[in-house]
Amino acid sequence: MLRANGEATHGLARRLGVGVTDAIALDHLLSSPDGLGPTELGHRLGIRSASATTLVDRLEAAGHAERVRHPSDRRRQTVVAGNRTRQQAAEALHPLIQRIEAAAARMAPDEVTAATAFLHEVAEAMRDYAGRA
Repeated sequence: MLRANGEATHGLARRLGVGVTDAIALDHLLSSPDGLGPTELGHRLGIRSASATTLVDRLEAAGHAERVRHPSDRRRQTVVAGNRTRQQAAEALHPLIQRIEAAAARMAPDEVTAATAFLHEVAEAMRDYAGRA
């Protein structure tokens, strides 16, 4: 499962025309409606502050992200994904989402319930594992 996730991330990166680290950063930005501070983004990626700044500069230059003032603290900056990137990511992920939905549609209701419970447990185990590292 982890290999498939990594392969999907590589595929998304190719479709968006960015590197894998940039695609992972965009995933974090797209999943954060209020955006993330550059430092927080760096922490999530496990990179130093200077590297995070370089990454944000690169995403901004490519039109994938922009720096905006933090909504409650005007002294801070927040990085958000651009609207064009949101659309590109949705289009790039559409075939994957269609196949996942088709697989789910072939399942009986009790199978969906069991699979959903299992995936929630797996996700929780992964979050716990990550938090203890």
